[in-house]
Amino acid sequence: MKLRKVTAASATVFALALTATACGGNNSTGGDSGSDGGGKKITVGIKFDQPGLGQKTPQGYAGFDVDVATYVAKKLGYDADQIEWKESKSADRETMLQRGDVDFIAATYSITPERQEKVDFAGPYLLAHQDVLLRADDNKIKSPKDLNNAKLCSVTGSTSAQNVKEKLAPKAQLQPYPTYSACLPGLQNGAVDALTTDDSILAGYAAQAQFKGKFKLGGFKLTNENYGIGVKKGSDLKDKINKALEEMVADKSWQKAVDKNLGPANYKNEPAPKIGDIKS
Repeated sequence: MKLRKVTAASATVFALALTATACGGNNSTGGDSGSDGGGKKITVGIKFDQPGLGQKTPQGYAGFDVDVATYVAKKLGYDADQIEWKESKSADRETMLQRGDVDFIAATYSITPERQEKVDFAGPYLLAHQDVLLRADDNKIKSPKDLNNAKLCSVTGSTSAQNVKEKLAPKAQLQPYPTYSACLPGLQNGAVDALTTDDSILAGYAAQAQFKGKFKLGGFKLTNENYGIGVKKGSDLKDKINKALEEMVADKSWQKAVDKNLGPANYKNEPAPKIGDIKS
């Protein structure tokens, strides 16, 4: 009899434990998203090394792409603390989406026909242009042709400087640097005369506190770069993200994010593009 009483009590405790566990498991948005039984999360790919757009800092993650991704995630039902950020280098973006490493990518990701064969894109959410960054007191370079005989920063693996040399300024002297950020001190001290890549990226670098007021954008609009949010081919997230982007523009959050992150470099942004309107 004594054994049967203990068994019954144990069964009661076990049933109560199961009930408590079941109740706790229904809270999909609570708790630590990194714990085994915690809340839901979404994984987002961004750049970690582009000031003004996507940058990992001691305080967290910052930039226009980060603000756009955070807004989109919110509309999808995820708070900022439920976002897991992953670095998405340019060469890795399609593979990360195809493998399911991330749910979506917002990382200065230009929409191109070649990329659309591998992944889907929501957006575009920003129309950028290839441009040049100059010293603020430079009055000699007023058009792409003025780059002839000028020293143009060439970043390893980038085609931007080569495009200028081949199509616009054949006499430009390409100066190799490992990264865009490495070009900036050289531009400041005269080792190079110009740096070229997307104007949004240039504005982000120029907006850094240590360079504020020292550089200016040429405003040449050499190409159209339609930034989209990449998702896995066939993902139903595409339509949901498009809706979120439209809401971000409508409630003025989009323009506020542009002004906050790129405005300090006097970046003159294009109006927010309409969903699906890809400028060639």
